[in-house]
Amino acid sequence: MPRDYVRRMAAEKSAALDLAPDEAALTADTTVAVGRRILGKPVDRDEAAAFMRLMSGRRHVVLTAIALRHGPRLSQRLVETKVRMRPIAAPELQRYLDMGDWQGKAGGYAIQGAAAAFIPWLQGSFSAVVGLPLAETAAMLAAIGIHPVPQGDAP
Repeated sequence: MPRDYVRRMAAEKSAALDLAPDEAALTADTTVAVGRRILGKPVDRDEAAAFMRLMSGRRHVVLTAIALRHGPRLSQRLVETKVRMRPIAAPELQRYLDMGDWQGKAGGYAIQGAAAAFIPWLQGSFSAVVGLPLAETAAMLAAIGIHPVPQGDAP
């Protein structure tokens, strides 16, 4: 199942790191799911086209699992964002594929790229769809005493 998969991937990434007792590790994994089907990074243009046609005119879910390991403790958080993709006509899909923006992207798109024109609605975390859910990550880090320094305030 997609939710279990992203949680497991984030935890396995964390477990693979050697940490000193005073260190923390933040790892994450993101996947796109249409129903129970996980859409990874397309291997080629044909698979990217198939992914985009599958999502065209319907909703899908972007799942990001965050794992924070600090000392012996592992904290995890799952962020779920529902995304609606409008119907995509064949000529505009071909133009999108020609751009190559699909390469290396889960589900074959990046919401901050050209595919933004296909997405009229989302419910959840925009930053999670881009890559890392910032509000949730900041809260997890704050819980172990790590606070970001606002720009301009750094020494």
